Amino acid sequence: MVRVQEAAFEKAEMKRDYYHLIINGERVESSDGSTIDAYNPATGEIIAKVAKATKDDAEKAVQAAREAFDNGKWKRTPINKRSRVLNKIAAIMRSRFNELVELEVLNSGKSISAAQGQVMQAIEDFEFYAGALVAHRGSVNNVPGQFHNYTEKEPVGVCAQIIPWNYPMMMAAWKIAPAIAVGCSVIVKPASLTPLTAIVLGEICLEAGVPSGVVNIIPGPGSDVGNYLVQHPKVNKVAFTGSTPIGRDLMGKASQTLKRVTLELGGKSPNIVFEDADLEAAIDGSLYGIFYNTGQSCEARSRLYVHEDIYDEFVARFVEKTKKLKLGNPLDKETHIGAVIDQGQLDVIDNYVQSAITDGAKILTGGKPAVIEGFENGYWYEPTVIANVNHEMDVVKEEIFGPVVVIMKFKDEKEAVRLANDTEFGLGSALWTKDGGRATRVANQIEAGIVMVNCPFSAFPGTPFGGYKQSGFGRELCIETLDLYTETKSIISYHGSRPLNPFGIQ
Repeated sequence: MVRVQEAAFEKAEMKRDYYHLIINGERVESSDGSTIDAYNPATGEIIAKVAKATKDDAEKAVQAAREAFDNGKWKRTPINKRSRVLNKIAAIMRSRFNELVELEVLNSGKSISAAQGQVMQAIEDFEFYAGALVAHRGSVNNVPGQFHNYTEKEPVGVCAQIIPWNYPMMMAAWKIAPAIAVGCSVIVKPASLTPLTAIVLGEICLEAGVPSGVVNIIPGPGSDVGNYLVQHPKVNKVAFTGSTPIGRDLMGKASQTLKRVTLELGGKSPNIVFEDADLEAAIDGSLYGIFYNTGQSCEARSRLYVHEDIYDEFVARFVEKTKKLKLGNPLDKETHIGAVIDQGQLDVIDNYVQSAITDGAKILTGGKPAVIEGFENGYWYEPTVIANVNHEMDVVKEEIFGPVVVIMKFKDEKEAVRLANDTEFGLGSALWTKDGGRATRVANQIEAGIVMVNCPFSAFPGTPFGGYKQSGFGRELCIETLDLYTETKSIISYHGSRPLNPFGIQ
């Protein structure tokens, strides 16, 4: 029996001035000593320095992960013991919940209520995969005569996991938990803007007893470190969450070494409100669907379609509630909308809004950067509702990644489905109706990986998350995700009493 010994990893203060790379079970400096400034988007202030990985560091991480996978004990560790380690990771995270939430808020600028939900889901991800792992197994198949066939699930190997800045802790958990559950080794490249909680999660994994080299965390530029990992011949799989253009480029690079690839990409999700909907629930759910996480969500329901019979009433009440949303101190529990990630993204959002105005759209509320007392140097944008739009406008067609929603009328169910599907993306969608038959019909026709019916929530541990069309492929957060990190081996044996002589040669 293989025993997993708890790593003798020194626990550090979660909030600190400097964060190292995590390679082969150790905190290490960048090979050239370079660093990244980690900012608080709400204030614009530098909150920490972070070691900035280079290609040399990426190579060290690959070698560490490869050695841990090929010659280490983790993939040979019995399932129940790996499950125990995943549960311990979750337990440590629970014990440091408030610290993790605060660090996530400080480095991402999101509201504390959003951070609390996301950190809790990250914890539950590890708990889910600790249990799901037990049910992930091969099969025995029917074969002729005295033959016997069974399959085994084997870890795919070394996995490069590239995560975005909008959900730093949660996305790290979505990637790490299923991969290490089945015995893979991982190299996580968090976004340079928000690396802190991913680094801390790597430290927690080591503290919980994950062996050295199994989890490596190397923040650095995607164009440099990310591409190096994607093209490395000793990396077996790439999992990426980010924009569609980068996903396309990454897939092309990974194809040169025939890597497995999972892509969770952009979205422009529709939200359909039928005339028989519970109007109050639809308004509240639609408000959450776009403005949660400051609209910086790949499945944000940023295209709102409302039946013409209720359009005027819905819009008036929706705009009224939008104006009541509170922007401000992200650590204040009363805050609904936090900061935008940086000045560059703030400019992107405003450029889309200004282009809509130029195209003839009407701003019903918002429409400009916000100035928040006490946070004047941060990056803020007013929650924005735009009407008088059409499907030819960029603000309707393209992902904005900010607190901006466009709102349009529709006449009937057929038109609603046509408008919803008139996009290159296919990640999330939502619909509001009291008619169960209609809900089923429309859900079946929408070209998206996720359909939310009378509900604003898109994911829980155990529910598949992923898209159609240009929103990528592969499903995360569910038991099927384990198949993305494993190979299926078929083993056929013969148990007959007579020797086999297929050619009949005597």
